[in-house]
Amino acid sequence: MPEHRARQYHRDRVAGTLREEISTMIEGELSDPRISFAYVTQVVLNPGGKSAAVYIAVEGGEQEEADTLEGLMAARGYIRHELHERMGVRHVPDLVFHIDRSEKMKARIDDLLGRESKRRKEAPRL
Repeated sequence: MPEHRARQYHRDRVAGTLREEISTMIEGELSDPRISFAYVTQVVLNPGGKSAAVYIAVEGGEQEEADTLEGLMAARGYIRHELHERMGVRHVPDLVFHIDRSEKMKARIDDLLGRESKRRKEAPRL
């Protein structure tokens, strides 16, 4: 049975608000030295709204990604408490943080495609 548009719209609004608020906290309010420069790329709520997957893009290498993920998981309780205070909702979903590497993969694919097109232009035609 298809889901009602209003329910999907509400879930999208909640996910957008979560993304904005978590981004604000990461940018300036969390003082954990493990958290490097990072931003929220996407928040995906489960259909029941009990949990949310938060995708984080981290500037730096794998070590910075691991440290940032560890710091965010440690601050998860504080983040949920702050979301409860700011959003004024009865229930804040459980947060699970994931590293989003899609931008790095996209840059790598673009680089490889650029090299290939450069090779084709330089190749002598017979």
